[in-house]
Amino acid sequence: MKLFRRKAKTQSVNVLRRAVKKTSKVRAPRTSKPMLCLLISAHNEELVIGNTLRSAIAAGMKSEHIYVVDDNSADLTSAIAKSILPPGNVIRVQRSGKGLAITKAAKRFKLTECYRWIHIADADGAFAPNYFSVFRKALRVKNAAATGYVRSLPGKRVSEYRVFEYTVGMEIHRRLQVLLNVVPVIPGPTSCFRADVFAAVDFDNKSLTEDFDVTMQLHRKKLGSVQFIPNAVAYTQDPKTLKDYTKQITRWNRGGLQSIVRYKIGRRLSPIDAYISYQILQNLIFFASYLVWIPYLAITRHSTTVVAGAFVVDVFVTFIITFLTASRTKRWDVVSAFPQIYMFRWVSLLVFLRAFVEVILLRKFRHSDGRWENDTTRRYVVEPALVTD
Repeated sequence: MKLFRRKAKTQSVNVLRRAVKKTSKVRAPRTSKPMLCLLISAHNEELVIGNTLRSAIAAGMKSEHIYVVDDNSADLTSAIAKSILPPGNVIRVQRSGKGLAITKAAKRFKLTECYRWIHIADADGAFAPNYFSVFRKALRVKNAAATGYVRSLPGKRVSEYRVFEYTVGMEIHRRLQVLLNVVPVIPGPTSCFRADVFAAVDFDNKSLTEDFDVTMQLHRKKLGSVQFIPNAVAYTQDPKTLKDYTKQITRWNRGGLQSIVRYKIGRRLSPIDAYISYQILQNLIFFASYLVWIPYLAITRHSTTVVAGAFVVDVFVTFIITFLTASRTKRWDVVSAFPQIYMFRWVSLLVFLRAFVEVILLRKFRHSDGRWENDTTRRYVVEPALVTD
């Protein structure tokens, strides 16, 4: 009898062990939440919103996972969005500004509860045909946010300069920034956040550049790193004229410096403080060299040779970079636009200097309501065939 009981007990233990072993091989069920949604805030974007939404769908995003918040447009923005998306995926809010409009839409649609990642994009952009399939495969949950590769849509001379600017920024600066975990801004055309991180940051930050402000929050709150997905190409529409370009980058510079003051960048021992401080110092040294040191040498030596030499070297280096940019992007029109590119580069630097004096020294533009007016006259329709991988 004792032997029988011992055998029965042994058999029971073995059965239990096999059951535990079998159970341990079963994977935990995946969450039922869809992986990714797309949220677009739009204000008076009837000329471009349709192309942007169709581009997103063609790039692999199902229409039921695309959401549009109409920031009190006075045109047909909502009607066009509803003609492409399920009507329930489009809402209209009182004039709020991009940051607050995004916050209202995320809450209304319960995006942080329904999705694992929330992708934000501008209403005047476009996506390469494989954008979202590449993005989904590349996303890693260890990162707090992710961003793709920004390119300029074909346009006027400003677009040609932006090809130069974006290519240098993506190919050199962005890769270094990711390596050192010092990404200063997740750009509006391609910005994606893990749902819990999205809920932890404040998009209603009353900044002229809410994307820069949100990125600073990631660093200050130590929410995680930013992933760069270079094969996911997103396009953005740039201003057509020098006046519109100057207006745009004035807002960008004021907003960026506004956030630098708000988060006391440069006052802490951290990688992001060191990197942004270096960037600002580099620009200031450049101005000091060209506006103070080189003129001083020319005056004291009674010769303009030093001025001419510095100018020739600067032009030559800029042209080489422009040529390499054209070769990388296959946009050879950029080379023919070199004189304007060189001019736009100086305009950008001078606008930065003016904004630095205004915000840092004169303490202006340190507060805003987060709203700015879109100049709809600068919008233009781009043929879908021009948007490629």
